[in-house]
Amino acid sequence: MSSNTTHSDSTDSVIVYRTENLIIKRLSKHVYKHISFLNTNDYGKVACNGMLVVIEQEVVIFDTPTYNTSSLELINFISDDLHSKTIALIPTHFHEDCVGGIPVFEQYHIPIYASNQTIELLEKSGKKFSNPINEFDDSLSVDIGDKKVYAAYYGEGHTKDNIIGYFPVDEAIFGGCLIKSIGASKGNLVDANVNDWSETIRKIKLKYPKVAIVIPGHGTWGDSALFDYTIELFDIDK
Repeated sequence: MSSNTTHSDSTDSVIVYRTENLIIKRLSKHVYKHISFLNTNDYGKVACNGMLVVIEQEVVIFDTPTYNTSSLELINFISDDLHSKTIALIPTHFHEDCVGGIPVFEQYHIPIYASNQTIELLEKSGKKFSNPINEFDDSLSVDIGDKKVYAAYYGEGHTKDNIIGYFPVDEAIFGGCLIKSIGASKGNLVDANVNDWSETIRKIKLKYPKVAIVIPGHGTWGDSALFDYTIELFDIDK
């Protein structure tokens, strides 16, 4: 466990935008966390995370805010406050907390990139798209400024299609709902593979040994301690 495990959203990040629908926090030079809220039957009002990577007036977003209203606020913040252009949206899986605002992104003609598995599951769930989605298999790289942002699939866990985002300059990972915040419960397991979940996280931890920022789908961000916590939570051998 690294020395940075005392990270918390209240002490180590700066709120740069806040309304009742959307909160945006700056975590590092290039990485921001967006927080929106999903009304659910089982868990009440749930705070849901996403990630922004900002380089040279270009932005890549992982996961939409939960609704069209909060998604529009995010797009406007990027344009009006960051004076930047959103060049890509990448949903990390097919659940509503990742894709709820897609219609607004389509309206603004923002390119959307999703894995073949995610697109298939979205279509099965009845999701309709007004613009074509850019498909990829297990990995994707997107040019942003003179750098790259990556998305990759490592196995099943929260869902069969869950991917992660990675920005190597700031050693930042957006784990989405595949990664749990410290102290979190197992959460929604309707589409989960609890048998493979720990092994999937072990692969990610091995691939990214120097990660400094890990953003989960819900709750407080941290570092690689979130990998360890998630592994232990779902390790069937313990």
